[in-house]
Amino acid sequence: MVAAMLKSLLSRLIKECRSGKIGIIGGSGLDDPDILEGRTERYVDTPYGKPSDALILGKIKNVECVLLARHGRQHTIMPSNVNFRANIWALREEGCTHLVATTACGSLREEIQPGDIVIIDQFIDRTTKRHQTLYDGQPTSPPGVSHIPMAEPFCNKTRELLVEVARSLGVKCHVRGTMLTIEGPRFSSRAESLMFRQWGADVINMTTVPEVVLAKEAGLCYASIAMATDYDCWKEHEEVVCVDNVLKTMKENANKASSILLTAIPQISQMDWTQTTKNLKVSRPQSNTSVRSTGKPRSCFRATFLQISYHLFVFSLLFCTDSKVARKNPIIKAVSAEPL
Repeated sequence: MVAAMLKSLLSRLIKECRSGKIGIIGGSGLDDPDILEGRTERYVDTPYGKPSDALILGKIKNVECVLLARHGRQHTIMPSNVNFRANIWALREEGCTHLVATTACGSLREEIQPGDIVIIDQFIDRTTKRHQTLYDGQPTSPPGVSHIPMAEPFCNKTRELLVEVARSLGVKCHVRGTMLTIEGPRFSSRAESLMFRQWGADVINMTTVPEVVLAKEAGLCYASIAMATDYDCWKEHEEVVCVDNVLKTMKENANKASSILLTAIPQISQMDWTQTTKNLKVSRPQSNTSVRSTGKPRSCFRATFLQISYHLFVFSLLFCTDSKVARKNPIIKAVSAEPL
């Protein structure tokens, strides 16, 4: 009986090393729920208000996923009014450990052509009206102040996988790029666009910040698939950016982002994320309690459970040092059969 219990605990520990649900934040024209099988909808509330729309739960090749339309499914929410904090909180509370976002963007570089994919690795923030922390001092928010490091905003391990998948699919992909996020909803002036190029920005949009900041603060592995739709307005003799052209390019190339998601997500679910998750936790404020969507504290049962499981597992190994006992022990067999 004890051996069976220990084997069950070990199985739970192994699952903890892998990803939970995969969150997908869909940008303009890239929030098609048809990529999910067995879809259901869930409307939720958070300490920061309601998310942009219902959470759409489903599976991609048997991997549990949660899709959220950043601007609402009818695209009724302008960038400044997106409730980024509620979106991130809702996805984390739903059990997501990873977020893969899609976004339309303008190109600030000749070599990044409309229709190209960019797996961005840095950002420049030019927003002015947005909440950039979950730790805002309110009674229903997590306690403490979060001075989170932002040298590497995006999850490099997830980024590398997305690049590898894009290349395997034959999708033209730029392996890195700096996203400049403006407040919007207007597009840039030509003077601004030229200045952003001088700053070293490669692409420009209205939503990466604060989404990536909040995701990292929440301890989530976040990566973004950016699709260039235009050359903004810096390039001479090129049609300047407008909504109609953006949507046209997105419609023509949305299958690229979808194919990357459909291929990458099953691979994400099979990878070991133990060290990545540990590194993210180090950056977050430490507390003995966390806050549910109701705003009420809850005990860290999960952490305690893992600690107990670990000690029981170590005890079982010490108990079974004799080779004859070890050969008969199902825990030892489980370790050899299923790698951590």
